[in-house]
Amino acid sequence: MSRTWREACGIFGIYAPGEDVARITFFGLYALQHRGQESAGIATGDGSTVHLHTSMGLVAQGFGEEDLARLPGALAIGHTRYSTTGSSRLVNAQPMVIPSPQGPIAVAHNGNLVNTRALRSVVEEAGRVVLSSTDSELIGHLVAIAPGANWMERILATAPKLQGAFCLVLATPDRLYAVRDPWGIRPLCIGVLGDGWVVASESCALDTVGAK
Repeated sequence: MSRTWREACGIFGIYAPGEDVARITFFGLYALQHRGQESAGIATGDGSTVHLHTSMGLVAQGFGEEDLARLPGALAIGHTRYSTTGSSRLVNAQPMVIPSPQGPIAVAHNGNLVNTRALRSVVEEAGRVVLSSTDSELIGHLVAIAPGANWMERILATAPKLQGAFCLVLATPDRLYAVRDPWGIRPLCIGVLGDGWVVASESCALDTVGAK
């Protein structure tokens, strides 16, 4: 297996009101398991808050029926991790939920940034406490403190500051966002599922959940 292939995490996102988005995300992550075996997580938005469950190990080991039942909502993002920055610990598992005056935002990230040190300085100077050792958490904090009247404006203000190869899925209580670096180095596929939308690191995840 090549080094490039092994250094890829898996990300999945879905917006589908009326569907069991946590369960669909579970199967999407299961299809992306080969992209990361260290940890897995799912965050959902129910319109008022963000729910999160993360676990070390494989997707099937980290999620039971009770775990999925505690993840209500109309949208979800998920992540399987192969660490390229940060140690293999639960605090580094994704998605990560970042608090802000505008409410919580969850972030799942695939890729590597090359200006992490500069970004960390910006986050810490803003008075933010960084709990993990990953560049993924920094992205969440940058979006949270970015200027803008809404989340879209904050994401658009943050994205140009990220230098490297990356793709992201972000979830607020009522919105799903997907971001890819300008060169498309890290893959990101988009599909439809009924009246909903799905994004994933690979099209095999779309096939698994029945999206087109």
